[in-house]
Amino acid sequence: MSDIEIFDADEFENIILMIEDGIATITISREKKLNALDNDTLEELAQAIEGCELDENVGVILITGAGARAFVAGAEIDMLAEQGVLDGRENSQLGQIVFLTIEQCEKPVIAAVNGFALGGGCELALACDIRYASENAVFGLPEVSLGLLPGYGGTQRLPRLIGSGLALEMILTGDMVDAQEALRIGLVNKVLPADELLAHARERAKTILKRSPVAVRFAKESVRRGASMELQDGLNLESDLFGMISSTEDMREGTKAFLEKRKPDFPGC
Repeated sequence: MSDIEIFDADEFENIILMIEDGIATITISREKKLNALDNDTLEELAQAIEGCELDENVGVILITGAGARAFVAGAEIDMLAEQGVLDGRENSQLGQIVFLTIEQCEKPVIAAVNGFALGGGCELALACDIRYASENAVFGLPEVSLGLLPGYGGTQRLPRLIGSGLALEMILTGDMVDAQEALRIGLVNKVLPADELLAHARERAKTILKRSPVAVRFAKESVRRGASMELQDGLNLESDLFGMISSTEDMREGTKAFLEKRKPDFPGC
């Protein structure tokens, strides 16, 4: 049996954090509210991500929602309904900061989307590195139907992921897309039966854990930072990181293991 650490009511009220076999599973746990994001939940999510990034026992982070109906069905509408200019901007910036924390985390973050991923829930999935969806998953940015626009990064990340035309269609109509359409347009990596979703996400996480932690970290950094650069600048970044990784023990062990026809034992440095 592997050691399992669970942090729940003593540390968090709105999420559950479980660490097992190098995988940290963060569950948004507000099932009665379809796991909607209020500011307290956002702050707890940021705290959990930051803690996992510092925890040497964590190699991959998995985010999902409690129950079968929703991953995260958006933000708290009653909170949004009362906001004005200043607190509206503050609410947007809080969500953006939290999702940047996820996106910029050195460790891979996988979203297991079970059910509704609307508004802030869709934006949360977009901030993750890899997205798997259950067959009943539904994605959407319906903010325009409320007289709003996506405020947690949706107008920026969705076009970068699926292209501006498809993104604008989703954003300007507010229409939802089902899991198969999300797969077709490149919003998710794979669609699975609901009872297989978490197991598949964990298996992919385990595969990542078998690779060099340093190489995984550098590869994520190259992709993330390079996405906002001109091609030549991105290539220069890749070369810089390729040179830096060539001085690591992981590189020595990985290449030596290949030549010796054995599995590598990466030290992670």
